[in-house]
Amino acid sequence: MTAPSSTETLPTVAESRTTLALLTLDGFLCAVLTVLFLPAYIGTAPFPVSILVAAGVNLLLVVGARQFTDRVLVAALPLFGWLFGFGICTIGGPGGDVLVFEDWRTLLLFVAAILPAGVYLFRVQVDSIFARAQS
Repeated sequence: MTAPSSTETLPTVAESRTTLALLTLDGFLCAVLTVLFLPAYIGTAPFPVSILVAAGVNLLLVVGARQFTDRVLVAALPLFGWLFGFGICTIGGPGGDVLVFEDWRTLLLFVAAILPAGVYLFRVQVDSIFARAQS
């Protein structure tokens, strides 16, 4: 049995692009699923747990994307996937079916899903600007 190597191999360009594409698809699927579970109730009280799920998952997807790219805009691809999925859910279907209602939960879902990942990306961008200015 051989000892594990202490050197890490960097992912190839194809592996990075494939992973970023899958993370973007995950962002899209996260949007659809959180919108579908948004009107959840416990008894008679609304219990929109999907708002917290969307906030956490989007942040994790963006942090994961940062492992494969140094560019902030490319790391935001999962967030763009989420926005695209949310936009698709706002469009009415045949017969006037609507997934996203004009409700406080919808606004809270949108803000909570975008804000943590957006703040993280903003902080990364500011840190890179300061690092370039110091060098």
